Amino acid sequence: MKRLALAALASVAVIVAVAAPAVTVTAWGNTGHRLIGVAAMRALPDDLPAFLRTPGAVADVGELAREPDRWKGAGQPHDRERDTAHFVDLDDQGRVMDERGMTLAELPRLKSEYDAALTKAGLDVDDAGWLPYAMIDAWQNLERDFAYWRVLTAAEARETDLERQAWYRADRLRREALILRDIGVMGHYVGDGSQPHHTSIHYNGWGDYPNPERFTNSRRTHAIFEGEFTSRVARLDAVEAAMPAPPQAAGFDPRARAAAYLGATLGTVVPFYRLEKAGGFAEADPRGAAFVNERLAAGAAELRDWITAAWRASASSSIGWPIVKVAEVEAGTADPWLSMVGED
Repeated sequence: MKRLALAALASVAVIVAVAAPAVTVTAWGNTGHRLIGVAAMRALPDDLPAFLRTPGAVADVGELAREPDRWKGAGQPHDRERDTAHFVDLDDQGRVMDERGMTLAELPRLKSEYDAALTKAGLDVDDAGWLPYAMIDAWQNLERDFAYWRVLTAAEARETDLERQAWYRADRLRREALILRDIGVMGHYVGDGSQPHHTSIHYNGWGDYPNPERFTNSRRTHAIFEGEFTSRVARLDAVEAAMPAPPQAAGFDPRARAAAYLGATLGTVVPFYRLEKAGGFAEADPRGAAFVNERLAAGAAELRDWITAAWRASASSSIGWPIVKVAEVEAGTADPWLSMVGED
């Protein structure tokens, strides 16, 4: 709770300074999340559905990547549960909160088990955050979206009954809207995972920890970096130029991928503070802009890969009730009508 309160206070200072609308910045600001969403969509490989690469879809994901921040203020339990999805506080050894917590590689299968383990260790679940689970949950949801889209598209193309064909078409269009929304939500959490402060106990100044390098303890550090500074220096062309190529290895384990990705971001925390101490975030210093665009590029590339992996995994899914295999519907050997419409 202290983490969120400090971020909110720092955000207020930035909001006043730049005369922006009165919203709380607790992740990448609007600029950062938009750029991550747009860059990821523009980089999708050609084997993904064409509707994802239209200018409208790209722009929609850029806007929808802001959604989890725009949900804030609904009340409890909504806010407490969702606000803590934006981060995971790791110590300098990569353990959740401190030596009592687990590493990312040791995360339990379920979030409820994670909560229970932290509580048993005497750690506050709300202070720790649960970003890895938010990412994995969103990926699994997107894979379901794609599986249904595959079935609807194949069924629409083969259906000879005009009423059924019209229903498939309408449901496919509904699913496409859901896919863009769910990519945006997943993109928000994946984007949060590229911001150093969202993976560290040093989330808003170095904090009350040993500080031999005398890093800043300013409680405006987090919000100024991801909001005011990022909005000034982030550029889509720079983000796209800095995006790494997709990995060549086959297979995608979202749990292992989340652990590796968030661990890599944790490795940028000390470099961030060293750069801040050296004046790298001064207005005329190019080092700060390069750091921001590299971090946004890491988020965009990761989002590109998570979307791609969800699409490819959906080809071997089974969905609906009665259960139908996606591959069989796409091959024309199964009729999905009852599975899609529902058998009461």
